[in-house]
Amino acid sequence: MEILVTIAGLVILAIIVVTLAVKAFIVICPPNQIAVITGRTRELTAGTVIGYRVLRGGRTLRWPIIEKVQFMDLNTIAIEVAVTNAYSKGAIPLNVQGIANVKLSSREGLLENSVERFLGRPPEYIPQLAKETLEANLRGVLATLTPEEVNEDRLKFAQTLIEEADDDIKTLGLELDVLKIQNVTDEVGYLDSVGRRQTAAVLKEARIAEAQRHTEAEEEEAEARKRAEIARVQADLAVVERQNELRVRTAELEKIAAAKEEEAKVEADRARVVAEQELEAARIELQNRRLEADVIAPARARREAMELEAKGEAASIIEDGQAQIEVFRRLVEQYHAAGTEAEQIFVLNMLPELIDKIVSTVKSVSIDKVSVIDGGNGSQQIPGLLSQLPGSVIKLTEQIENATGVNILSGLAHRPAEQPAETD
Repeated sequence: MEILVTIAGLVILAIIVVTLAVKAFIVICPPNQIAVITGRTRELTAGTVIGYRVLRGGRTLRWPIIEKVQFMDLNTIAIEVAVTNAYSKGAIPLNVQGIANVKLSSREGLLENSVERFLGRPPEYIPQLAKETLEANLRGVLATLTPEEVNEDRLKFAQTLIEEADDDIKTLGLELDVLKIQNVTDEVGYLDSVGRRQTAAVLKEARIAEAQRHTEAEEEEAEARKRAEIARVQADLAVVERQNELRVRTAELEKIAAAKEEEAKVEADRARVVAEQELEAARIELQNRRLEADVIAPARARREAMELEAKGEAASIIEDGQAQIEVFRRLVEQYHAAGTEAEQIFVLNMLPELIDKIVSTVKSVSIDKVSVIDGGNGSQQIPGLLSQLPGSVIKLTEQIENATGVNILSGLAHRPAEQPAETD
């Protein structure tokens, strides 16, 4: 157990020794500092030999005992700059107060100046030297400017001071970050007098400007009223013109509307007439079709039926006529063949028809009763009436003979039959 404790102690001691050795060999530089390592000479490319090297942030190795490491801060240093009774241009003494921010330069070419001038110096040495340098430059710049220029354009004054002090500050190895002028005064009251004069001038200019502005305002107001009145008149005129145009346009539109309305009425009447005509044509067509169906078609059918019937009757009559002609022709042939007996045969054939005709003349006479009135010779009235009938018949036959040329009574007379011819 004691051996383990001894070994652990030796290990811890070795770690401490190694840590201290490493720490002695390694140099670590933070970014707001520069490390200056001295103790060994170095030869530059131009043949210059220096005995230090500078590390700006990071780490490097060094030889303990042989090389020494010193750090310089790059932090900004605020310096109050003030001069009293510094004569400006025109021999006016001024008191100027300002503030400046400076720091060690880390730029290439200026860093060596910083190392050579401030390495190992106490912290208060840098701001003191920078203060004295800036105050000297401030007095030199004040001698070239008038109090008005210093007081009125402090930005220009500060820029001129920076340009004047820049070379001196860089020669020291410093950088001037900011320079601001805070206050400019004088003990003889020159700036106050200038201020009062300028104030009076400003007040005068203000009163003049106010009066001018008041006059201009009145003129502008009058001009505005004039423009407003003109604008109102022009607006009224424009309104009247627009109203006239509106009335004209309204009349035109009303005229057009009336014309359109009349056209619409005419179109409506024409459409109505056309519709009525079409309706009447449809009615006529319907009536024609109805007439066709109710009258013409049946009449045509009846006419065709009558024509067919008449044709049938005519055909029958024609056939009957042809048959009668054929009968008459054969009768004529028989009459011709009969010779002298033909007349008697014709009369005999016609006798039944003639008798029917004779009888038909008295057939329509209806005798209900015959009354004989005695004319004084009553015993002879009826015989006399009966004796008149043969005479009437003879007169009738005579009339027939006169009309036809045929003597019925002679045809009816008894004729002896012809003797047949003797045969040899």
